[in-house]
Amino acid sequence: MAQFFPIILAGGKGERLWPASRSSSPKQFLQLLDGQSLLQATAARLTSIADGWDGLWVVTARAWLEDVLQHLPNLPAHHLIIEPEGRDTGPAIAYAVTEAVRQGGEDVILGFFPADHWIGDPSGFERSIRAAVQLAGERDGIVTLGIPPQYPATGYGYIEAGESLAGWEQWDGARVARFTEKPNAETAQEFVDSGRYLWNSGVFVMRAGVALRELRAHAPDIVNPLFERGPQAYAQLPKLSFDYALMEKTREALVIRAAFTWDDLGDWNALERVLGAQQDGNAVMGRHVGIDTHGAIIYSTDARDLIVTLGLEDLVIVRTGHITLISRKDRVQELKSVLAKLRESPDLTEFI
Repeated sequence: MAQFFPIILAGGKGERLWPASRSSSPKQFLQLLDGQSLLQATAARLTSIADGWDGLWVVTARAWLEDVLQHLPNLPAHHLIIEPEGRDTGPAIAYAVTEAVRQGGEDVILGFFPADHWIGDPSGFERSIRAAVQLAGERDGIVTLGIPPQYPATGYGYIEAGESLAGWEQWDGARVARFTEKPNAETAQEFVDSGRYLWNSGVFVMRAGVALRELRAHAPDIVNPLFERGPQAYAQLPKLSFDYALMEKTREALVIRAAFTWDDLGDWNALERVLGAQQDGNAVMGRHVGIDTHGAIIYSTDARDLIVTLGLEDLVIVRTGHITLISRKDRVQELKSVLAKLRESPDLTEFI
């Protein structure tokens, strides 16, 4: 396998997992599932593919530098790429590409991985990433992993597979026909029924030189200032996702079908998908006593807390610190509006 550097994107806010995810400790630092933080679990998956810790890089915001070092004490300090401020994944990836080219040249293969994903099959994940690295080394393309849709999700973007790639039939390798934004329920069902669409995992693998060429062609207002002036240019960069800045424009996007189960843990409903329904159809993390409670998602960060429910259905109940969230499951996507309301009240901003 060609020299491969996985790069973890750990600069997100995770506002739809509030109140567990807060501005002082966003979701990549939470221990949601298995005793590891999401960042630690991501790093563990990737160090087995790269050259140990010496091959791993992390992009994060300056505000969370100490948190990253605390969670990943074995990460070489010079493998941290610090964003002066959050500008979304477009500038974050462009910044990492420019640093990789400066330090390793244009032939190294880079992989970009969000820090907050759940992977259900680590061995399948490793096989898929090695296949993506091989494809990126063979062809001048940007490889993304598409997730076979398990249901007509409206919370994910989708990838439409186009012309098949010869020799990559085992992975359903194809050129990307188009990327789409999050669809409504009817469109999502049409996507799933067609068999041509995959969930957009947000994982990208590419040679550094290919990434630089495509960024210069399609997002010069992001990459050129970084290459010329470095982080000093960051505050003037447009705030764009990598999908919008490049992937929806390039003609060199390739996709292979991922061989692992996946969730982006984007909101509280993800806990139910990952944990599965337990007693009475409830997904519970923490101490809970329920009577006539069904279809609830219940989460507590303090082992001393007890949550008691009576006669409830289809609710999300989250207890952390001095905050309790109670929401209908179909309304948790609206948590950003709750945070906006908190910002309007100076005496409540401590809870953001």
